[in-house]
Amino acid sequence: MASFSGVPCVAALSFATMLSFAAVGSGPAIAQTEPLPPSPLLAQNAAIDFNIPAQPLGTALTAFGRQTGIQVLVDSASVSGKTSTAVSGAMTAPQALQQLLGGTGVPHRFSSPTAVTVGSGGPAGSGALQLDPVQVQGVFPVPSQAMIDNLPPAYAGGQVATGGQLGLLGNRDVMSTPFNQTSYTAKKVQDQQAKTVREALIDDPSVRASTPSGSLAFENVYIRGFTSGSDQVTYGGLYGMAPTFSAMPEFAERVEVLKGPSAMLNGMPSSMGGTINLVPKRAPDAGLTQLTASYLSSAQFGAHADVARRFGEDKQFGVRFNGVFRAGQTDVQWNSDQRALASLGLDYRGERVRLSADFGYQYQYVGGLTPYLGVANGIPIPWAPNVRNNPGAQPWNFKEIADTFGVVRGEVDITEQVTAYAAFGMHDVRYRDMLGTSSLIVNNINGNANAGSYASRTYNTYLTAEAGLRALVDTGPVNHAMAFTATTYATENGYGDAGGPAYATNLYNPNIIARPNIISQWPNKASSAGYQSLGFADTLSGADKRIQLTVGARLQQVTSANYNLVSGVKTSEYNQSALSPSVALVLKPLHNVSVYGNWIQGLRQGTIVGTNYTNAGEILPPFKTNQYEAGIKVDWGRFTTTASLFQITQPSLITNVAANTLTLAGEQRNQGLELNFFGEVTEGVRVLGGVMFLNAVLAKTQGGLTNGWTAPFSPSTQINVSGEWDLPWLPGFTLNGRMVYTSAQYIDTTTPRRMLADWVRFDLGARYAFDNPAATGKRLVARFNVENVADANYWAGGGGATTLFLGAPRTFRLALTADF
Repeated sequence: MASFSGVPCVAALSFATMLSFAAVGSGPAIAQTEPLPPSPLLAQNAAIDFNIPAQPLGTALTAFGRQTGIQVLVDSASVSGKTSTAVSGAMTAPQALQQLLGGTGVPHRFSSPTAVTVGSGGPAGSGALQLDPVQVQGVFPVPSQAMIDNLPPAYAGGQVATGGQLGLLGNRDVMSTPFNQTSYTAKKVQDQQAKTVREALIDDPSVRASTPSGSLAFENVYIRGFTSGSDQVTYGGLYGMAPTFSAMPEFAERVEVLKGPSAMLNGMPSSMGGTINLVPKRAPDAGLTQLTASYLSSAQFGAHADVARRFGEDKQFGVRFNGVFRAGQTDVQWNSDQRALASLGLDYRGERVRLSADFGYQYQYVGGLTPYLGVANGIPIPWAPNVRNNPGAQPWNFKEIADTFGVVRGEVDITEQVTAYAAFGMHDVRYRDMLGTSSLIVNNINGNANAGSYASRTYNTYLTAEAGLRALVDTGPVNHAMAFTATTYATENGYGDAGGPAYATNLYNPNIIARPNIISQWPNKASSAGYQSLGFADTLSGADKRIQLTVGARLQQVTSANYNLVSGVKTSEYNQSALSPSVALVLKPLHNVSVYGNWIQGLRQGTIVGTNYTNAGEILPPFKTNQYEAGIKVDWGRFTTTASLFQITQPSLITNVAANTLTLAGEQRNQGLELNFFGEVTEGVRVLGGVMFLNAVLAKTQGGLTNGWTAPFSPSTQINVSGEWDLPWLPGFTLNGRMVYTSAQYIDTTTPRRMLADWVRFDLGARYAFDNPAATGKRLVARFNVENVADANYWAGGGGATTLFLGAPRTFRLALTADF
């Protein structure tokens, strides 16, 4: 099997690092919530307007620390399984804490005006409730406008967070976010046993895969009916830094999905339907040594080490390492998947200064690639073949990818209410493949098809940097949260390929051919692109933050060039700029109710008209997508429900046949209703999911021939419902289940229209947590999940009549995690 020479070196370095970390002891845990008030020394005597609903006690203490600025040392065993009393109204911090703990029997003691111990103060027991580890902040306060070491804590149930990153605006609580955003936690991803970031999004009803797994393709998704590329995933808010084709999730503390376009928030290259953001893991104060062994059917074995320590008198220095290796045969014929990941997260938290650095290497080798499956014009859609047969593939197909990436960040608190920040990142991707076919096109009802072989090599390099300022300004009745950013992003792409012989095959009875002798050319520079932007936003709030108005804009410049692969001569270039404004409003008529609305744009590079049109060489302006959205969010204490109405209009290219010109005059309009829920409906019962109803219409088409038609690959209904139940008679044992439904969807705009049938998938699983006999006070967790329990064969979706793909077969996942 082919490999890159760097893999053995990385594996050796990873193993040595794991051994060195495991030898270091760990210290006690201090759970510190994010301090907001500018003068925490006054917190005990000053009257504060509290608003803390009844909820799990650990989460309530996090909210208490956030609203007072007091450092909270928690004995997690003492608060486990207990529920707080609601605290509302103006009172001092000691009065509020006394009321919050009322009826729980949990003691507390103030050790200083800015520190309190809750519980017995002894070490946490084996059944301890774990407060979010990345909320640990040591002895130095972190202002609310900061990003480093200031991640919103987990919500009740632990599957999603109470907030997420909003690009230019920084971290926002979900009830103060004027958009539909969900932030999935590392715990949820681990319990699900997701092996890719895309798999981690299986519980989101607004998200669907648009390309097959185990293929040569990017693992792209649809969000609100529009494609979002895996190469457009942000890493801590930066584009181009995450692994490009298929990111593994083990290095991420959060996997966040922001629905809708976000040019003002995130800049370019932005996705039209939504943005996925990965938040890197940080070392908790308590230290961490966690090892996981896993098995995926039919014969994939894996191991994951997650090791973290903090050093220094005040635990200023943090180191966290994640190492993963997984390899073996999948349930699909000939398809094998080998992956390796080594990521290192470093951070420093000092007085007014915070620094972080993240470095990673990811390697993937996939054999027996799954090709695209398509249907020629006028041919009815054939019945879905057995997905285990891998129709159209060749045993010698393969792709190999290596990603090397790194990001450094820094923040300085100029004052308690003003923070300056900067970040810089680099990413290099090397790719090569050999394919029997990239797309198998069926040309008759019996499944006969033609295919052709080829091999290719590519490289991509990415450089990105940003600098900015976030400030809180109190101007009396109206307060301001202002943000300014300047960003630059550059990428270069190289490509080389070679063709092989064509051959005939069949969808249901593939023709296996001998491996051809194809040697792909070394990649030459094919294109380059640059994006520079200046962004500004201001959130004006009044009436005790019950009214929040956000206004902002980003000025974006786009430059790009294409090059002849042989001569290297520049063949075309692009240079355009655009302003993307936005406005959003949040109203809180009740303390647990938020009503919001927004208007925001998406921005994508325009086109240089080709030589076959009379307006050849014309530089068309950037594509501007507009979204209008309104919604309501209700936090019931331990359970949150949201409803969102949206309309997104995206321009497209159409041809004026009479004049033979290419113009930016087409339009697709997606209107939808999203209903989401998450949290713990009752003690030990957690739910997550929702439904999206979508009306996607081709509003403006070439010659108006298909105006009003439903857009291809736009199901009208998508439902995701998952749940977990902790069995009360068997402590530590949890059952889980999931249902995913997608309604029928058209695949093209030909007559008669062809449609994929609706499909439903059921998943089941269980996990059991029990004491680790090898480490007192630590836990062992066994997880077992079964996906597609019915082993159904179905067409899951696609990205065009020639890029259909099948759903995954029944898959078993088994893992054992040990903490030491």
